[in-house]
Amino acid sequence: MDDDRSIIDLLHTLDRLPGPEHLQFPDGFDLMSARIRAIKLRKRLNEDFGTPERDQPVRLDEGIQDASFSFGLRIPPGVTEAKQWICVRLSNYGDLAVVTTPQPDSHPDLDAAVAAGALSEGDRRHVVSALAELEYTLVPPRLLLREYDGVTWLADADPPGEVTWWTRFFDYL
Repeated sequence: MDDDRSIIDLLHTLDRLPGPEHLQFPDGFDLMSARIRAIKLRKRLNEDFGTPERDQPVRLDEGIQDASFSFGLRIPPGVTEAKQWICVRLSNYGDLAVVTTPQPDSHPDLDAAVAAGALSEGDRRHVVSALAELEYTLVPPRLLLREYDGVTWLADADPPGEVTWWTRFFDYL
């Protein structure tokens, strides 16, 4: 699992970026640029998931505050082959993205989601391709649901194990 090791190393590197104590974003984070990319991602996903009845089915959630992510996208069940929600969160750190079907802990990765029938191979290709085109780094949920062992004050959580890497990069703080 060299890919897993690379992503874990990336999470630790991003965790050490200089930034404000609140951990919502690192120094130099450009919300407007992130918003433009999120809008481009929504447009790209709408091209793949749009139907004659719904040409703009993908919802962009923005205006998120007190979180380590600023944008989420939701693809409704009515336009997916598996008839399940597909959700994408975009972290404020390192162009990270996570795809869940439908909840963060539903499936450890997209392979498992496809195997369980919660995601079709075609829908997977659409989402992964769109993220790659916009140069996001896709992180499997299984790595984010590991106990946080980083360098910030989140590591002092009580009880231990309550804070995960999901909390650090994709959740409300």
